[in-house]
Amino acid sequence: MKKIAILLLLLVTAALSAQDLKKCAIVRIRTNYGTMDVALYNETPQHRDNFLKLVRKGYYNGIQFHRVIKDFMIQAGDPNSKDTAYTGMLGAGDIGYKIPAEIMFPQFFHKKGALAAARQGDNVNPEKQSSGCQFYITQGRIFTSNELDMMQSRLQNMYNNPSFQYTEQQRLHYQTFGGAPHLDGGYTVFGEVIKGFDVIDAIAAVKVGINDRPVEPVIIEDMSVIRNFK
Repeated sequence: MKKIAILLLLLVTAALSAQDLKKCAIVRIRTNYGTMDVALYNETPQHRDNFLKLVRKGYYNGIQFHRVIKDFMIQAGDPNSKDTAYTGMLGAGDIGYKIPAEIMFPQFFHKKGALAAARQGDNVNPEKQSSGCQFYITQGRIFTSNELDMMQSRLQNMYNNPSFQYTEQQRLHYQTFGGAPHLDGGYTVFGEVIKGFDVIDAIAAVKVGINDRPVEPVIIEDMSVIRNFK
């Protein structure tokens, strides 16, 4: 168990040093399942600034994780979810604006703990613009080398770049720590969890009903900016 914990710490530390997270803003997400700290990348400034603005306004306080899929991701941000008595479908609520895509793959990828913006599908949103308020945090699963080879081939075709390859560090993350590589290149990843991975797992494990909505509400009690960006 100790070796596993050390390995996970090394994986996270390696990723963080690469992004110079000492200069990043950090947001604390306090939920009824525990607390997570997320760092927001300076390389995705429009998403960073929008998220910080909403956090400071208290927009996310009381909002639910309305879509939870074990071994994949947990999603929140629908303003309709503040009403815990609301029985209608959640996920369509919005804030009235979108954010231009800031997809920076392969620099930022869907490792476990990745913070990314939800969005409408390509059929109605070919520019991959992000929701102004909805986000998800990746849990994902462990992938084998063969599975990553298939994901790599898909990305080569997507970008018409037959020479593209996952880096050694990315493969190490996906094969040891986990993630959701099938989302790479399609969504804006604008931050990552740096503390509270056990909270991701706890939320992802809750019982869900129709449309992957938790049977018992998983609530963001509050968010706060605990360090600004430099």
